[in-house]
Amino acid sequence: MTAVVEENTVLEFRGRMLMMTVLHLKTLALDALHAQLDKSLEESPDWLRDVPIVLDLPPQVEASVVELALVLEALRARDMNLVAVAASSAISEQDIRALGLGMVTLGSQRGGNVPRPEKRADKPEAEPAAASRGETLVIDQPVRSGQQIYSRGDLIVLAPVGTGAELLADGHIHVYGNLRGRALAGVRGDTTARVFCQQLNAELVSIAGHYRVAEDLPESWRNQAVHISLDGEAMQFSPLKPR
Repeated sequence: MTAVVEENTVLEFRGRMLMMTVLHLKTLALDALHAQLDKSLEESPDWLRDVPIVLDLPPQVEASVVELALVLEALRARDMNLVAVAASSAISEQDIRALGLGMVTLGSQRGGNVPRPEKRADKPEAEPAAASRGETLVIDQPVRSGQQIYSRGDLIVLAPVGTGAELLADGHIHVYGNLRGRALAGVRGDTTARVFCQQLNAELVSIAGHYRVAEDLPESWRNQAVHISLDGEAMQFSPLKPR
């Protein structure tokens, strides 16, 4: 159905999708944040600038308004365009609004707060991130520049990923085509996550926060069918099929 707009109407709501980058924080420690932000922006200065950013807080931290305000100040000082905070048990919606930000629900959630791991006094070890993955998301169309796709589970793209596009997944990322954009797997800290692609020409590849920008990717793996994983903190590259 097409909406009828009267001639004297001064505004009109249009359906649209605003692509945003999700910035997951593993800590609110300012010294660590300052150091890693400066390193990330030095190596890839345009990665987090000039795009709307949603801040996702660490689930194990109860953030105070003051702590969050200091984090926001650090991010904004680096010209980051913060627009919202992901729904979380770490901070109330009222406090988020007081800081001048909106609140959004990430992924496939249909309302309410994003589920967070329960705290267990008798089990201090963190449960494997892979155990909390959501459903696999399959994309069968090209992902173009400026688009961002995020999956709570694995992400499968059956088409090329263009320069300036961004893929994020809690689990693995599979690209059955040319990967020219950014691929960030294991974004919630799952070090077992992997990236698979038929043709590697990425701007950035990341697994659980460990990343390489285009200039750091091995030249021998460009335009190749590649399987990328982590061995400790080192990124490993191997062929998808025998050469």
